[in-house]
Formats: sequence, C-alpha cells, structure tokens
Amino acid sequence: MSARNDVSPDTLGVELTEDGIVVEYTDGREAFYNGVPKKVDGTLRTQPGKLVQVLVTDPTETEGVLMYVNDRNTHDDILESTGVGRVMLEPGEEEELFPGVTVRADGYAVEVEADPEVARGRVFVFEEDERGERSFEFVPEESDGADDPVDG
Repeated sequence: MSARNDVSPDTLGVELTEDGIVVEYTDGREAFYNGVPKKVDGTLRTQPGKLVQVLVTDPTETEGVLMYVNDRNTHDDILESTGVGRVMLEPGEEEELFPGVTVRADGYAVEVEADPEVARGRVFVFEEDERGERSFEFVPEESDGADDPVDG
C-alpha cells in the first residue's frame, strides 16, 4: 500500500434535494449521496473501516468543501483534479478540518464533532463501503431538526 498525503480541498458546487445531496467536482463530474441524512449533535462515531467524508456547506448551501478522512484508496492526483480534500490521521490524532468541525482517529473508526453555528453552514458526514452507505447531518443541540428538511 503506497503512502497517501493530506490534500487541500477546493470549493465545490452543492445541491440539496429532497432525495439527497449532489456534489459537483471541479472536473464537472457529480456525486450523489442518496437519502435524507440522520440528524445528530455532539460527537458522531463512524463504524470502523468505513470511508468517511465530511461536507461543509457555505451559508447559501450552494457551495461547500468535501474532505475524505483516512482514505487510503484514492490517489492524490485524483483528489486534486476533483477538488476533494483529504486528511490522514494516526490513531489518537485529532485535527480541526474547518472552524467548528473536528475529526479524530479512534482505532479504525473516525469520530467527528461539529457545531454548524461555528462552521457557518451545514455539516454532513457520509460513511460508506461496498456494502452500503449512511449519511448524517449535524444540528445544533437545542434543535431536533424535525422541521428542517435537506432541501431547506
């Protein structure tokens, strides 16, 4: 397995729909994250061994930055051509991805803490592997998110 490096993200186009989230890469291709994300607050611990992606939108919810956490499969040049960033963490290591969004490696799992008010946008986490995917959205602790659909 070859070494992987941290890669800085670019701003990507984002469209929030009632069916899921569309992210447009800088090379023009799109990724679709299907379904309405589950609302969470505080700390989210992902399942060990999953590909973890963190998307933070801007206040207009039309642009954002996407970061892969501990992705060892995607080559640096692919990430750079698509505008997706990556952070590599050792077990026990922690990093602030953006103001209000922190990730840490806990063994093979990733923990994400986010405060959308500090991030000044919406914060989504996608967890996937060849068997399936799950998505989450951080909401302020005092909000249950019941009246805040994905599209708006």
